[in-house]
Amino acid sequence: MAVIACVVTSQGPFAGGRSFGEVGPYEELRGELHYAADPAHPRNAAITDLALAPRDGQGRVHWSADFALLRPADPRRGSGRLLYEVINRGRRGAVRMFNLGPPITDHAAPMDPGDGFLMRRGYTVAWCGWQHDVPRDPGLLHMHPPEALAPDGSPLRGPVMVTLQTSAPSQVQLLSDRMHRPYPAAELDQPEATLWVRDWELGPARRIPRQEWAFARLERGEVVRDAERIHFPAGFIPGKVYQVVYTAIGAPVVGAGLLSARDLVSFLRYAPASAGNPLAGGVRYAYAFGSSQSGRFLRQLLYLDLNTDEAERPVFDGLIPHVAGGRRGEFNQRFGQPSSMARLSVGTLFPFADRTLDDPHTGCRDGLLSRVQARGGPPKVVLLNTSSEYWRGDASLAHTDPLAGGDVEPAPNVRIYHLAGTQHGPGGPPLTDRNEADGSRGQQTFNTVEYRPLVRAALENLDRWVSAGEEPPPSRYPRLDDGTAVPPSAVKAAFAAFPGVGWPARLPGLVQQDFGPEVSHGVAATLPPALGAPYRFLVPAVDSDGNEVSGVRLPDLTVPLGTHTGWNLRHADMGAPELLMDLIGATIPFAPTREARLAAGDPRPAIAERYASKADYLARVERAAQELAAQGYLLAEDVPVVVAHAAARYDAFGGES
Repeated sequence: MAVIACVVTSQGPFAGGRSFGEVGPYEELRGELHYAADPAHPRNAAITDLALAPRDGQGRVHWSADFALLRPADPRRGSGRLLYEVINRGRRGAVRMFNLGPPITDHAAPMDPGDGFLMRRGYTVAWCGWQHDVPRDPGLLHMHPPEALAPDGSPLRGPVMVTLQTSAPSQVQLLSDRMHRPYPAAELDQPEATLWVRDWELGPARRIPRQEWAFARLERGEVVRDAERIHFPAGFIPGKVYQVVYTAIGAPVVGAGLLSARDLVSFLRYAPASAGNPLAGGVRYAYAFGSSQSGRFLRQLLYLDLNTDEAERPVFDGLIPHVAGGRRGEFNQRFGQPSSMARLSVGTLFPFADRTLDDPHTGCRDGLLSRVQARGGPPKVVLLNTSSEYWRGDASLAHTDPLAGGDVEPAPNVRIYHLAGTQHGPGGPPLTDRNEADGSRGQQTFNTVEYRPLVRAALENLDRWVSAGEEPPPSRYPRLDDGTAVPPSAVKAAFAAFPGVGWPARLPGLVQQDFGPEVSHGVAATLPPALGAPYRFLVPAVDSDGNEVSGVRLPDLTVPLGTHTGWNLRHADMGAPELLMDLIGATIPFAPTREARLAAGDPRPAIAERYASKADYLARVERAAQELAAQGYLLAEDVPVVVAHAAARYDAFGGES
């Protein structure tokens, strides 16, 4: 057992002691986990550099991580179901994702229990720190990893590439993604360090002369040498993509985060009370949920066959990698940046699909589940993607063959659901083109489709699949064989007809990349990587309204008030208005009346031309929602929720009563 101690430092009522149906009140535990793992154990062999960390007298590597737990105050009332959430950049989000409540405006705020969905079902929810570079913030969960050392015991040195893109003019940038903890430069002079600029992430690179920038920051107008920042007096241009390559010092064992997750759940599932297990004997089924970065983490865990603990016992019965697309991440790489979403990254390398396929560019034959399937008894997996991951250029690779060119059927233990017409994060009111939290702005109103009810249904279906053997509803995603998966050029004409809607000059996607001969062992030595041919980029086909015709379609698309997309162009205020925003979609409302539509030159029928009244509209919405529930893609209890969302949007879009 890799967890050698579980120290609870605080314990108290959750949500002020609120009671949740028959399960009753919940309590929250916080504390610290202590791990020890043998690098020579076959179940740990996949972890890059674990063998380079200091060991104790038994040959084990030690590290620790924060953890948190929500459990029924009376364990006898729980359902025996554990939901482990892979936290996203130190933040817990599963309660907000599944327990519908107020909009998420402050990720550091106490968790709002919302409608108590998870608690009413008796779930225990667990979290632990797994990411080494999370900012030092007491509200976040951290991992304190072991460090890989050189043979002489000194810190490792090696190449790092950091991708930067700003939305506002600046002269100084932190050497990290999203203000995470950077890898410091080994020396401040480093004549071999390089800074590159591109007009878009995969565009031609221009090298900025070394004398024009430095490892430094500005302090009251003075240049101060700094190993964690770069100073570029000419200024970083908003929208441009910069990549700095330098030699860093200090290499935490990034992949220890994968073991932190695996071994916490193994501990909670199998360890006795005498070992300090707060759930001893109380876990019948264990599920994992991860959104975005965390969904890519789960794909990495599956790829490395880490769903089995050191005692050869299964850890997770089912997993939901959410909005991960076809990617993984830098979760098991020397000098890896787990937070990074850069396309020039080992996290975007082949394979993409769960089936074993051939890479047309390298000849490699591999699959996301190749190792797991070879061992037998793989977990149930539900892949959820929004339209944004398709427009990002990688989601279609999860179910198409890059060599043969056709559709790839999911494995029997896998379901794939495309949440049609949605953006990376759940949408909702108000109608706005600006994110006040980070200042980003789009040319169109941000996507308003609230898809969380579909995620709730996915968890419920996964549980029935695992616990009762009930098959979930069939996969739904864009396909080549029925014409619903198409190249982006095939939908351009539909949007060109809509007034005020532009088209991206450059579309994203993935390309073959060569990081050097050691990349399969977690070491990227060739930076920037040598670029090869692109992989095929497919998106969902659309109807005359611009709404997608495949996937799981909420009434927002089947009884529409507007066009809902997974893409949106950057506003000119952010720079590069010809490029797509990251992960943000658009909602383009229909005109309220025929007169307004004709005045705008909009070919899409107006709201008043489609529906006789608000009552007529909501009646159609309810029928559509009930049909989704009958098919199993929506819970019956959430039909009124979907109707209420539709009513609010009808008023916001200017529909007439």
